Amino acid sequence: MIWYGFFIFLVVFFAPLTAQAADSPTQAPTEYQLDVAFDVPNSKIMGTARINAPAGKELVVRTGTLKIIEVRSGRHKIEADIHDGILKLVPSGEDAIVIVYEGVFKGGKNVTDTNYGVVPSVIDEQGISLTGLWYPCIDELSRYHLSATLPEGFTAVSEADEIRKSVDNGQVNFVFDFPHPAAGINFLAAREYGEIKSAVDGTDIYAYFFREDRQLAGTYIDYAKKYISLYEGMLGKYPYKRFSIVENFLPSGYSIPTFTLLGRDIVRLPFIVETSLGHEILHQWFGNLVYVDYDKGNWAEGLTTYLADHLYEEQKGRGWEYRKQILIDYESYVHENNELPVKDFTGRTDFSSKAIGYGKAAMVFHMLRRGIGDDAFDRSLRDLVQEKRFQRASWDDIKSIVEKNSGKDWGWFFKQWIDNPGMPELNIGAFDLKQKGAQYEAAFNVGQKSKVYRLELPLTVSYLDGSEERFTVPADKDSTLVTLSLNGMPEKIVIDGGYDIARRLDGKELPPVVAAVIGAEKTVIVLPVRDTETYRGVIESFKERGAVDKSPSEIRETGMKSSTLVVLGNDNPVAERLFGGIRTDAGFSVIVKNNPWAPGKVVGIINGKTGKEVEDAFGKIFHYGKYSELFFDKGMNYMKKTAETDRGINVDHKDHTVAVLVSAVTSPPEVLSRVSGKRIVYVGEYHDRFSNHALQLEVIRALYRKNKKIAIGMEMFQRPFQKVLDEYVAGAIDERAMLKGTEYFKRWGFDYNLYRPVLTYAREEKIPVIALNIRNEIPDKVSKVGIDSLSEEEKKEIPAQMDLSDEDYKRRLREIFQNHIGSKEKNFDFFCQSQILWDESMSQSIDDFLKSRPDFEKDGQVVVIAGSGHLSFGSGIPKRTFRRNGLDYAILLNDIDIEKDIADYLIYPESVEGVTTPKIMAVLNDSQGKPAITDFPEGSISEKAGLKEGDVILSIDDVPVKTIDDIRIELLYKKKGDRLKVKVRRKRFLLGDTDKDFTLVL
Repeated sequence: MIWYGFFIFLVVFFAPLTAQAADSPTQAPTEYQLDVAFDVPNSKIMGTARINAPAGKELVVRTGTLKIIEVRSGRHKIEADIHDGILKLVPSGEDAIVIVYEGVFKGGKNVTDTNYGVVPSVIDEQGISLTGLWYPCIDELSRYHLSATLPEGFTAVSEADEIRKSVDNGQVNFVFDFPHPAAGINFLAAREYGEIKSAVDGTDIYAYFFREDRQLAGTYIDYAKKYISLYEGMLGKYPYKRFSIVENFLPSGYSIPTFTLLGRDIVRLPFIVETSLGHEILHQWFGNLVYVDYDKGNWAEGLTTYLADHLYEEQKGRGWEYRKQILIDYESYVHENNELPVKDFTGRTDFSSKAIGYGKAAMVFHMLRRGIGDDAFDRSLRDLVQEKRFQRASWDDIKSIVEKNSGKDWGWFFKQWIDNPGMPELNIGAFDLKQKGAQYEAAFNVGQKSKVYRLELPLTVSYLDGSEERFTVPADKDSTLVTLSLNGMPEKIVIDGGYDIARRLDGKELPPVVAAVIGAEKTVIVLPVRDTETYRGVIESFKERGAVDKSPSEIRETGMKSSTLVVLGNDNPVAERLFGGIRTDAGFSVIVKNNPWAPGKVVGIINGKTGKEVEDAFGKIFHYGKYSELFFDKGMNYMKKTAETDRGINVDHKDHTVAVLVSAVTSPPEVLSRVSGKRIVYVGEYHDRFSNHALQLEVIRALYRKNKKIAIGMEMFQRPFQKVLDEYVAGAIDERAMLKGTEYFKRWGFDYNLYRPVLTYAREEKIPVIALNIRNEIPDKVSKVGIDSLSEEEKKEIPAQMDLSDEDYKRRLREIFQNHIGSKEKNFDFFCQSQILWDESMSQSIDDFLKSRPDFEKDGQVVVIAGSGHLSFGSGIPKRTFRRNGLDYAILLNDIDIEKDIADYLIYPESVEGVTTPKIMAVLNDSQGKPAITDFPEGSISEKAGLKEGDVILSIDDVPVKTIDDIRIELLYKKKGDRLKVKVRRKRFLLGDTDKDFTLVL
């Protein structure tokens, strides 16, 4: 995997590879003279180091892979006893320690950043880049004097206030004057450098660019001037006499005292001058003037991120977006096993360490600024620069300076945010609203999970008139009651909409992003159904990061809950099962969605048309961590999106006020006119209201008058009985046979007279009727033990595509579930699965019908009759059908409460009296194969007529009956007041069974 591209988004100051020691401002720095020459064809450096160190104190010299030829003090040779690349010496103080050495640093075509910020040193014909252990390094802040001899034609750069150059006998010598203590030294040289010079406020600005990129130099110099002026106004005079922008042939991105080192691929990116260049220049103060005391934590990356990258976005009015992204990255990359305190961050080693040391630390400085105020914060920055220049500074030093300038104790703040890992996790309750005279009182609870933080929460109240009011409320307990006195009725209350607090994001704020896939702690790769070789590089990359692979058939609900899934192929059965399938036309795409069954986890669906498309694009996705969708063709990204999420924590109101535009109220005929052009018209119902069914019939009639290509989809009938419905509509069987053949009374049960007019009309006009529902045994089983419990034969009956990702629908289902008796003993996930299975099955039935009827392809219409719960907000059947075929639709609901977006039209029909089927008022059971009476309700006409418990009904009006359905069918053709002859068989003790006739008045 190619990690060097990470520098596209982040330039860092270079931390020399030396041990860190505390420094006294009064202690004279060690003098270090380094003379080097190069054998470029053999990638060799030859050097002599002269170190004047204080007497008596052990000198630790890091030699790495260098070959030490000689060590001496004055004329006295010292035996070089090197262990694990470390040489320990005790200087006499009289003579300098002299170390003669050689080193070989071979490059190659594919030298990359192998350690998130450390590119190997290289000497070859491309140039010389030495940024690590290329000389004997010591663990002291030292004053370096570097002299380098190279073949003529080379231009060299190192830390320097002044560079002196001389040419002699085909050799060019560079002397670098840097009269300040430093933690280390670096060296760059190349044959093709062109040097361009300018100046700002007494500082010389240089650009060293290769010939093919020399036209960029002017732009870089102009931006450098702007940044230097910006930070001089903030922090004081730029600390050196010169600043250079140096293009490197290696993929580097370093900030080094007096210059920056940027790789070729980086300098060519147009946005670098507006982002990383300023970050790097600020490091000239923080990291390269005030050094980092790494033993006590690296504060410089967080402060530089805050005053550079963040500041630039703040100036554009997008500071809150930058801070939110910091928190998204933290959620994505940091988890229990890699979380560490800010004080333990020393440098970026991976995505999680960056999220802590750059991101969280930047948030700490933001909170600190808000806490002590802008003036005290600005004074503290300037004092840090003046008091700790050319010294190592720590978080403790920053705390002391902050306390001096603010006049307050901030020990609790640094302990809370720097010394301890983690961030607060808030749990916000809904708010209650009370009117108190002309004012209102809003009250809600702020809970803190796991660990309690001392917080000052910013919140915004938006009023109905469009005005806003801001508050800051303390929260320092595991549960804090917040009470607000308001001047008007609030429309909404939002906590931390500006992302001013370092905190864990609420689920509604957190988008599913590529970073969450990259940073997952536990990942399962779901293998494609075909062409595994196409994704070989993807599979190997994730397996190197600890992922395991499984076939789609091995994925169960429990696995979905415990892991982040990387699903390979848009047609992967797991993608179809979770999201109804994914459709893209890109050569390569990555789409990240929230895992429907695991809050906080995501599913990444990766699809490639060919192995070449995958190879060209996959390595680049690690630079696009903040996006939810990525689309590539031939390795080039052409589209990227991030899913929309809430801004801040929205405090819900327990009651919701809805306003209706009265002028928009219209009549049912107008509604029917407006929906007549829709391909699918959904008409909801309360199952037991005649008025709802009367309206459904009018919709069907109105649409049929305009378009004879119409079908009726009915929730009331199940798919295995479609043939029976077809025969009834065609006139091949009568109503009795249809009801018996569809098992209507067993599988639906509502009075058939409610639906009779619709079915009669369909039969008369030969309008197809679609049995929408799945066989009810299947969702019943799923509601009890989950979809994984289905047999292979049962799975053949369910849709391959199921979208489980509609969180609003789940929330409404949860409310329904919690109101069910016995819900505590049941599993909500299973209940949710069964409901979605129900909806998806009906949706597929509609789509299957349309695809099976070529005559309906262009302008055929379907009227869908179903319970309003399957249609409200479009979440049940409509959106799922639209996902399948993209056909436009309208939703009409009857007698429903007004809610925003609940439907396209709401109709409130007048009450209609309908004919109902009379009842014999007896509780029947046919479990023994015959309809037997088991009980009577109060006032039963059967009981009054003489029937008894245990009687088995044999016939009604001389028509034999064998099942309860037979009885219900016969009763359909009776009316109230009719006399009904009932023959029963009654058991008698000792005397045997006897048949008896009774007459009931219905």
